[in-house]
Order: sequence, then structure tokens, then C-alpha cells
Amino acid sequence: MEQDYKTSIVLTDSASKRILHVIKKDSEVSPNFRIYVTGGGCSGFQYGFKFDDDIAFDDDVIKFDNFSILLDSMSYPYIFGSTLDFVEDLSGSKFVIDNPNAKTTCGCGESFTT
Repeated sequence: MEQDYKTSIVLTDSASKRILHVIKKDSEVSPNFRIYVTGGGCSGFQYGFKFDDDIAFDDDVIKFDNFSILLDSMSYPYIFGSTLDFVEDLSGSKFVIDNPNAKTTCGCGESFTT
């Protein structure tokens, strides 16, 4: 029987490998990778990414083999069910979120509305 449920966030192999690469390359980098949403961007909200030593009391901590993903309580409902990918193409390399909660996105895909 197939399970039909959503998870907080799914990581592609490419995203996982990139996070691990940065952690292994720099021993000073935190093993916690925060994904968050802030106001701004051309569509209303934009994504942010950073390695973060500070875990807040209301963070959702999603543990992987060698790192954790942190989602703060304000960003969680906007990101829930999304997929994080890391892409390298002619325009450069970056983390990209495929967000089923976004009703519209800007042309570059870095901001969205719900």
C-alpha cells in the first residue's frame, strides 16, 4: 500500500550533497542549515538560507545523517511540503525551492505569494 503524506521538507540528492560539501570544506560551518521566509522580493515573500548555530525553542529540527535542517515557526507553514534542490546552470549555482504552497512566483523563482 502506498503511503500518502507530506513531510516538512524534502531534499534532493543535489541539495544534500551541496550542504555536506560546505560543511566538510569549512570546519567552522554549523551542521545546521536554516531555511526561512522573509517579506520582500518582487512577489511578496522570499527564501533565505544560512548555516546557523542557534536553534530556537520553536524551530522544527529535521535530522539527516550528517546535518540538520532548521525551520522557524513563522516560516514553517509557508515551506511545509516543499522540496529543496541545488542547481548549477548558466546563470550560476543556487538553492531552489519547489513550493506547492506558492500561488505565484517571480520570474527568477526566488520570491512567491501564497
